Amino acid sequence: QVQLVESGGGSVQPGGSLRLSCTASGFTFRLFPMSWYRQFPGKERNLVATIFAEGHTNYTGSVKGRFTISRDNALNTVYLQMNDLKPDDTAVYYCRRPGYPGYWGQGTQVTVSS
Repeated sequence: QVQLVESGGGSVQPGGSLRLSCTASGFTFRLFPMSWYRQFPGKERNLVATIFAEGHTNYTGSVKGRFTISRDNALNTVYLQMNDLKPDDTAVYYCRRPGYPGYWGQGTQVTVSS
């Protein structure tokens, strides 16, 4: 069955960096786009970034220039490098394989605070 396992969350001061990882299993990873979402307390999950099978990437406006999504098909892993983190980036971050059905990881907390 499809599994997505995130890691790399934690607490960091404003201006700091974190790298999130999402390791996938149960499907042919290299053929699928992969996305990162985040969920603020009491809000719906919002798309942060997507990387397509051929490597093209999209970002939501607030993270452009600060976050980088990448993938390693040999490791079945998608990454989210987050630089210059701000308190407004505090959220639970989720990995998702888009599609019908789509699949979610369990989420990882990112807290940006001084």
